[in-house]
Parts: sequence; structure tokens; C-alpha cells
Amino acid sequence: MCNHASHERAHPIYCILPPHMLKEIAKKGTPQQRSLAIETLSADHTFRQIRSVQAAMIAPRRGVHPKPAAAPSAQRSIYTANNMETLPGTLVRSEGAPKSDDVAVDEAYDGLGATFDFYLKVFQRNSIDDAGMPLVGTVHYGVEYDNAFWNSQQMVFGDGDGSLFNRFTIALDVIGHELTHGVTEHAAALAYSGQSGALNESVSDVFGALIKQYALQQTASEADWLIGAGLLTSSVNGVALRSMKEPGTAYDDPVLGKDPQPADMAHYVQTAQDNHGVHINSGIPNRAFCLAALDLGGYAWEKAGRIWYETLNDTHLKPNVNFKTFAKLTVSNADRIFGAGSAESKAVSKAWDTVGVL
Repeated sequence: MCNHASHERAHPIYCILPPHMLKEIAKKGTPQQRSLAIETLSADHTFRQIRSVQAAMIAPRRGVHPKPAAAPSAQRSIYTANNMETLPGTLVRSEGAPKSDDVAVDEAYDGLGATFDFYLKVFQRNSIDDAGMPLVGTVHYGVEYDNAFWNSQQMVFGDGDGSLFNRFTIALDVIGHELTHGVTEHAAALAYSGQSGALNESVSDVFGALIKQYALQQTASEADWLIGAGLLTSSVNGVALRSMKEPGTAYDDPVLGKDPQPADMAHYVQTAQDNHGVHINSGIPNRAFCLAALDLGGYAWEKAGRIWYETLNDTHLKPNVNFKTFAKLTVSNADRIFGAGSAESKAVSKAWDTVGVL
């Protein structure tokens, strides 16, 4: 139920499950699995149109920020769609309210809070828009809906089918990934197609992983560098949706197919599908970040994460940026932050060289 608009001025609905995975399920799954996958891929036209229009109406303009809130403070609201498709649904937990008796509600609440805390404490960013934007989440969307998405206004979580996918609130990095699409909208407005679209996806993976690592206080070497660990059920031959450390190895399953992500530019995938491969080729910049973080050691958000965050907010970063230009900007920001020829700068440059970008 996601409208992955390809025009750079359109504002897509960003889904965690890539279309290539859903298409595999639609071909190879059980009748029920195929039906659910086709339902997800074949969104109601009116629903997509409404979401697209709403997203365009409220989408941020780069460099234009609302008046900052007086004091940074999370403002979370969690709703339930009650297995319907109406958003936001019924309010079930607001900021400061005690835990509910619904695990999905509490996971969404905690995940939104962990993401807010990360951006505030690590980068002094006041919510998604850096101006105190309230964080809204809706759980129990649809019936056995196999996805989670950000629509420029809020997070939406399906319950999963229980056969291939668990509930989509289960993975903190998935929540961080989706909310980071909102950060990218406000900071860089990266076009959602080709290499700029793959960078858009990669930035969400990078900060989704860092949000999980920050919550667990894991160093780069302790982290699993997986996106969506715990989301796949035990019946699936796989460990996650993606591996940043080893792209292409996250799953190899009779129903889901094999993880198609390349690990370097020599295996870059030329395709018109998935907005020219935004979920596939994101493995290349993902691996570059992971290599740099592992090389630098310690907590990945302190050095590599800072470099990527500064690059995302760099006014030289254009919406249609390609891998090479983005890579050069990360090196430039490493030079600026840590000094030209610093260990940090060398690690970033070496990482991009290893994946064949520089």
C-alpha cells in the first residue's frame, strides 16, 4: 500500500519492505501469502492518491523551518487503526501516559521516543524537523498488513502475517529507519530515484542502525549491522531485511528469494524497478558506512555518524546527488570536522574506495 513515486518532486510513501521482496512472495508464497503480498503491492488507487496529495501539501521545503519549540521535548501520540485503513485511527497512548496492555502500542511509543532521544542527545536535533515536530504512530493498520511506512506525517505499522513477518513494531531500527526518511526530507530532500534514492534509503538504514546501537550502547564491533533483525519469523531462512556489513546475505529463502543487494559498484544493479533500485543499490553506501565505522572503532555515532549527519545537512548536497559526489562530501566533512588527512578522513575515503565509489 505504498506509492513509491519516481518523480523527484513527488513525495513518496516510504515503506520498509522493498517491492522486489513482495513480488517474490506474490509469485512463490502460499495462497494466503500471495494474496497478502498482492494486496500490499496493489494499493487502492484512491488511498494512494490521497496520501500523495497530503504528503505534497505538508512536505517541507529545505532551509525553511518552523519556529523552534521553547524546550526540546518528545510529544508522542500512538493510535490504533483497529485493523482498518483509516489514519490516524483511535488514540490509545499519548505522551507521558502509562504502558498499555498492547505490546505493539508500547513498542511504537518506545521506538518513537528512542529515535527522538537519539537525534536530540547525539546531534542536538529537535525531532524530525529540528523544530519539535510531534511524533505520531498508528499500529494495527489493515489486516495482517506486511509493511510499515512513513508518509511525511506519521508512522504506520502493520501486524505482519505471522507466517513470514512478525509485527512491524518489533524492530527499533525499522522505526528509526522510517522516521529518518522524515529527517532526510527536511534536511536534504533527496530525490527518490536511482543513486540519490538509494542514498535516501541508505541514510535511513545508517541512522536506523545507529539508533538501535545507541539504545543498546553497542560499539561498532559489537553491533550486528542488520536492518530488521527479529522481523522475519522462524520459518524464514534469513536473519533480517538487509545486512550493512555484508549486503546480499540477509536472507536466502524459497519464498522471499535471495537478498539482491550488491556490496560494491562492480555489481551495481541496473533496473527500472523499485525507482531504479533504491532498496537494492543502497547496499553499496551502507557497506561504506559500516566499513568506516568499524575502522574507526568505538561508538559509530560519534565519528562516522557525525560525518554522515553533517553531510546530510550540508548545503552542497543536492537532491539528485550520486554516490561519488556524496562520498566526496563525506570526505570533505571529515576533513572539516577532524582535520585534513586525519584518521577519520582516511577511514571514510578508504571505505568508499573499497566499495568502488572513489
